[in-house]
Amino acid sequence: MAITRWTFVRHAPVIGGDGMLYATHDEPADCSDTAAFARVARAMPKEALLVTSGLKRTEATADAIVAAGWTPWGRTIDGRLAEQHYGEWHGRDRATIEAGAPQRQRHRHWFTTADDQPPGGESFRDVAARVAAAMEELTARHPGRAIVAVSHGGAIRAALAHALALDLDRALTISCANLSLTRIDHFPGEGLGGDWRTVFVNVRA
Repeated sequence: MAITRWTFVRHAPVIGGDGMLYATHDEPADCSDTAAFARVARAMPKEALLVTSGLKRTEATADAIVAAGWTPWGRTIDGRLAEQHYGEWHGRDRATIEAGAPQRQRHRHWFTTADDQPPGGESFRDVAARVAAAMEELTARHPGRAIVAVSHGGAIRAALAHALALDLDRALTISCANLSLTRIDHFPGEGLGGDWRTVFVNVRA
């Protein structure tokens, strides 16, 4: 049985923007915490394919993990693992976005719902569809390989929703800290329970 082991790493913190959506879709990250990156590097699997989303914050985070001593088997970019694109909501206060759309049903744990689509952007449901497609395709292409995906909070929630067949508004309740690790394994075969096993979620190295 070819078990494919996915380790998701959320990117390093983005500088500023507390309480605000990032000013743009492609903001840089603060990768100055060398001790944290050393811990992450030690936790990385050997002979793993490194996948990034192509956005600056995942590229810089991946570079910092490699600089801290981890050597991946290979490296590639898959834009389907990028963060949700918030379109015209970028740079705005989350509370203002939530309060300014009374026609939407309120989400108790997030500032928007899975189906809310910002002008010029995408909904979380859109994110979930592309992340699921990436996971299935990369797993089929690299069966039995360890895969490290340096990605984003929204994409990691989407990955867990796919693995656990979660309602997407439930998936928005999952916490995902910067530089945290989430492990999801793919087991092909017959029987109850599906092909995906969740090993751990939002763990600090």
